[in-house]
Amino acid sequence: QVQVVESGGGLAQTGGSLRLSCAASGRTLRSYAVGWFRRAPGKEREFVAAISWSGGNTDYADSVKGRFTISRDNAKNTVALQMISLKPEDTAVYYCGASTTAWGRASSLYHFWGQGTQVTVSS
Repeated sequence: QVQVVESGGGLAQTGGSLRLSCAASGRTLRSYAVGWFRRAPGKEREFVAAISWSGGNTDYADSVKGRFTISRDNAKNTVALQMISLKPEDTAVYYCGASTTAWGRASSLYHFWGQGTQVTVSS
């Protein structure tokens, strides 16, 4: 089974950018659909973006569409989440999930999760 690890979080100012990475070990990430989710303080985990196995299909939450981009780097065995025009409401712990069976907006579709990376956007 695959182990996934998120990285790239940190502190950014409003309007700034960060690039998160979801790295895999144990298996190639190309065998998995990948979703990014986030959990803000006091809130439930919510869908951010997802990418299909081939990378040919992507989906975004309305709140991040046009600002975030999910992509695969098969050579590095990673899936990236490029975030620009960050807002304070993007502050959350970001998680990537991997799935062999389906991809979409429901967190229940993903079976393997990382520990998360903190993103903090200051106003």
